Amino acid sequence: MAFLVLLIIKCVLILETSNAAKILGIFTFPARSHNILATRLLAGLAEDGHEITFVAPYPTKNIPKNTSWNEIVLEGLKEEHNSYLNQIDIYEDSNLGLMDRLQLYENVMTCWINVTMFHPKMRALMASNNKFDVVIMEDFFNSAHKYFAHYYDCPLILLSPMGLTSFTADLLRNPLPPAYVPHTMISNTFDFRNYWHRLNNVVSLCSLHIIEYFYTLPLHARLLKAAFPDSPPLEELNQRVALVLLNSHQSLIQPIPLVPNIVNIGGYHVDTPKDLPQDLQNFMDSAKEGVIYFSMGSNLKAKNMSEEKKQIFFNVFKRLKQKILWKFEDENVMGLPKNVFIMSWMPQQDILAHPNVKLFITHGGLLSTTEAIHHGVPMLTIPVFADQFTNAATAVQGGYGLRISYNDPNFNEETLNKLIDLLLIDPKYRENAKHRSKVYNDRPMKPMETLVYWVNYVIRHKGAEHLKVAGVHLQNYQYLMLDIYIPAIFFMHVGFYLSFRIVRYIYRRFSTKKSGKKSKKQKIQ
Repeated sequence: MAFLVLLIIKCVLILETSNAAKILGIFTFPARSHNILATRLLAGLAEDGHEITFVAPYPTKNIPKNTSWNEIVLEGLKEEHNSYLNQIDIYEDSNLGLMDRLQLYENVMTCWINVTMFHPKMRALMASNNKFDVVIMEDFFNSAHKYFAHYYDCPLILLSPMGLTSFTADLLRNPLPPAYVPHTMISNTFDFRNYWHRLNNVVSLCSLHIIEYFYTLPLHARLLKAAFPDSPPLEELNQRVALVLLNSHQSLIQPIPLVPNIVNIGGYHVDTPKDLPQDLQNFMDSAKEGVIYFSMGSNLKAKNMSEEKKQIFFNVFKRLKQKILWKFEDENVMGLPKNVFIMSWMPQQDILAHPNVKLFITHGGLLSTTEAIHHGVPMLTIPVFADQFTNAATAVQGGYGLRISYNDPNFNEETLNKLIDLLLIDPKYRENAKHRSKVYNDRPMKPMETLVYWVNYVIRHKGAEHLKVAGVHLQNYQYLMLDIYIPAIFFMHVGFYLSFRIVRYIYRRFSTKKSGKKSKKQKIQ
């Protein structure tokens, strides 16, 4: 009997192993928030039985146990990226014009794109004759990295960390009507009933597409050819995109149309709350008036705020009854109020799950916003750059948050005090946050289950070509109907012009005859 049981277990294990796929995950952008998304995505697939090869900017701290996990760390990438970032004041980003910001982003991205493609470990992996069933990578200003799916001749799955941008939508010909869908990177406030907002959205979208097609894509094409001279054009590489996973959900942003191979998985990185460190647990448990948690995320450092801004926060916090948890990277800071507890890094998800948290002061990053909504915590957003302004505007429109931009001229003690008091006193913000949490969590499958299902679906169906809309096979001029509209406009113009000339000719002939008859009558008389 024991032998029979062992035989059955062995057969089951063989069947499970036979369904496992070899997955190459390329997530080399060295930002902690992006690494969190990458690690959780690949960990979920590893736990589902797949064999993972993870190309990363730094080692993973908690590798899933009893899984097939091979990690390739590209040393030097994080350091080179940080050396470039140290030359930039991110807090001043919103003071830059749109073109300057985009150029800044491209310069930052060019650094890690090149390091990834030329890194000796990446070249060694390519020379190892490994085979992969699918390549999964981040879609974040790194079009040149799509080459790896071509190299391994397999389907490509993209993770869009900011939800659906117009650039990602273009890859799969997903419609984003500018009449009611604001652009992720530029939208601060957007009212689709307002003519000027819609006009600004159209102009901005057109400007960004012009930059994309005449600057960004040629730049990536040059980077790609320099690294891999045998590479096909980017347009051909784009054809390998089988699926786009969006780090978003209709409870986090306004609903938008999605083609079949674009799937929302926002919130998959949120874990079951764990026990807090004892000092944090004691601090939060003893907060009779509640706790305010303050973090500007992983890229923005509180210690790099201007001295004026720091003093504003110090003065406001010391007047509050609540205790303050502040992610602050300089633990020797002077003048800290007694009710403020600082640490250079905090377990954010576990803190937000604590029942004593009354308010989350945040930069408005999508991960932080998602975690706050998951736990039903109202927010005061202080956006600085990128999609943070859109996330902040969504919180205000949803009634579960308020906002003030970091570089707002009205950012002062009085304004900050007023916003915090309003969020703490008016119960509607907490009620709306709790309601939004219910909407967020009401799904047919958990986000991680959705992620695993769709990745397996693409693997099972060898790229799932049947999910792609016909538009992906059209050139841009065909997709935009320029080959129809331009001739139609031309012939309409010619038709109007000829009609005008004919009418004018007939009119002149008629006028000439009429005037001739009048002259004859005058002569007879």
